[in-house]
Amino acid sequence: MQYPLDIRFKLWAFSQQVAVRDANKNTVLFVKQKMFRLKEKVEVFSDSKLKDKLFDIQADRILDFSANYRFTASDGSDWGSVRRRGMRSLWSAHYEIFENNAIEMHLREESPWKKLIESVLGELPIIGFIFVFLLNPSYLITKADGRPVLRVLKKPSFFERYFVIEKIGEIDEDDELRALLSLLMMVLLEKRRG
Repeated sequence: MQYPLDIRFKLWAFSQQVAVRDANKNTVLFVKQKMFRLKEKVEVFSDSKLKDKLFDIQADRILDFSANYRFTASDGSDWGSVRRRGMRSLWSAHYEIFENNAIEMHLREESPWKKLIESVLGELPIIGFIFVFLLNPSYLITKADGRPVLRVLKKPSFFERYFVIEKIGEIDEDDELRALLSLLMMVLLEKRRG
């Protein structure tokens, strides 16, 4: 893939759709989130025409506090999962990425102070809006041994959510795809934040 990648989605949409594009603005992944389901379900396609479905991402429970989101390829094969760390994610976003039921990577917010400031000041009318707009979180994906491989930066934008993914370390293709699926799920779960 040609880095940096970007993730974009509209803030106010009836059915959430997320596009991942490479440095040449080619669509790499396109996500359509199913609405009105008790359990979270997301479909991942190769482009916005929704013809070539690549993956399903499905929650293992109704409440997403510590839910496990399983990745299933279109041929039915298991591609791993991502799990939000319940109590740890209250302080800062923290997800574990699994392959064959073993932790392969971690996805963590780099500066938990931004989340704290957002939650306190975000409730104030005008001032809160300005602070939430200026305080943009960043996330780091590391291998299980602690080596950083990808960094995700949220960029300021008014009418959409916009993230940039930078490759900062070596990662094989399967882990790269698993990391991108995890990032998509994280973006959808954390979309209420600035």
